[in-house]
Order: sequence, then C-alpha cells, then structure tokens
Amino acid sequence: MENLLTDRAFWVKYWESKTDLAVPIPDDYLFHSELASLIQSQNVQTAIELGGFPGYYAVFLKRYFNLDVTLLDYFIHEPVTRALLEANGLGVHDIAVIETDLFSYKPEKQYDLVLSCGLIEHFKDTADIIQRHIDFVRPGGSLMITLPNFRALNGWFQKRFDKENYDKHNIDCMDPQLLRQICERAGLDVVQSRYYGHFSLWLENEKEKPATVRLLKKTLWFAGKVFTKVLPFNSRALSPYIMLEARKPA
Repeated sequence: MENLLTDRAFWVKYWESKTDLAVPIPDDYLFHSELASLIQSQNVQTAIELGGFPGYYAVFLKRYFNLDVTLLDYFIHEPVTRALLEANGLGVHDIAVIETDLFSYKPEKQYDLVLSCGLIEHFKDTADIIQRHIDFVRPGGSLMITLPNFRALNGWFQKRFDKENYDKHNIDCMDPQLLRQICERAGLDVVQSRYYGHFSLWLENEKEKPATVRLLKKTLWFAGKVFTKVLPFNSRALSPYIMLEARKPA
C-alpha cells in the first residue's frame, strides 16, 4: 500500500466529518451529460463505481438509468449507504456493494462501464491505479475517470488554505496528456482526456475555516463565476476537473 497517499484512518476521519450524506441525487448531477451520452451510445447495462463510498454515482446510475450497478470501496459504512439509497427511493439490494482493498481484489466479473470520480489522485503510481480500473472493463466496454484539477486556481487555494488535504493528492497525475498516454499504452482507445468545467472553488469542511478564508473563497468564487459566465471555456488555469473517457477494444 506504499502507493497510497491516504490510509483507512484518513477516510474514517474524512467521512465522519461529513453531515447530511443521505441526500437525493438530482438528474443533473455533475458529469450527467457525459455519462448519459456514454450510456446511450454504448448501450451500457452494467457498471461499477470504484472508490465511490457513499455511492453517489452508483445511486445516480441506478436511479436514472436503471443499470446493474456495483459499488466498490475499501471503506464502506453500511448505515450511510443504506440511508442514501432510501433517500433516493432505492432498496438495499438495488446496488451490489463490495468492501475490499482494490490492490488485493481480483475482479470476479467485468463491466460495460467502469467509473471513478476523485480516486486516482490519491495514489502515487498513476499507471498502476488506472490499470486496476482497466481490469474491470469488459472487452468493448468503457472507462470514465474524473479527478480534480489542482493545477488550477482551485489548487492554489487548496495548497494555501488546506495544505493537509492538498498533500493527500498526487498533483503530477492531474495532466490530461499523461492520462491519455497511460491509457493508450495499455491498449485503450481514448475518446477524450481534457480539462472539464469553467470554474469552481471549494474547501473541505469549509465551515471550520476562519471567517477571512471563507470570505476570500466566496469573493474569488463569485468573481470566477462571473468571468466564466461571460467567457465560458475549459482551461488548465480555471477548470476544476479533468475527465478521461476511453474504450477497451472488443
């Protein structure tokens, strides 16, 4: 596990600091357009969300596309996941759950869609963690990975005002060209690897930050939103996310 930038204690503390986790997932959830297009064009029937506790995207895929969905993470707190399912009109058996270490688990099946959102940046060896995603993709299936772009203004803000959280991320992997090269070397056909989103700014546990930091964040957030409303474009400097989509040859 030397490849990991976090440990179980970090994630226990992280999730225990969160409140109101059991919320209804809207149909316009982040990345909804790209997921809808992929599912429809590739006739996706089965999907797995890796590292996704409490399972927001697993719930999204089940609720709005009725996919056969699995959630895999090495930290699962069952009452939270159950409450999230109930908040979205789903039962405990509507999503399969696997609590395991991704580095010791051998996939028992492969899926039409393998998805992770905010996972690979917590590992030092980017090629290795992506290959572990690829192992779950069936021939002809799709891989979608999203991650934050801390090379942007948001990253500067994280580093300046939440260094502990910033240091839990592999900044080097936040490079669309690197992700493209890794997938191509692994034999995948890359559909897109790009910066995503016009602008956003956030802090973990923002309510605990000093008032001056919260005010600065609010000011920068507003200014950035206004600027990108007038000039909407994706860029390394401002986009808050990176998106990778690739296919495994049939």
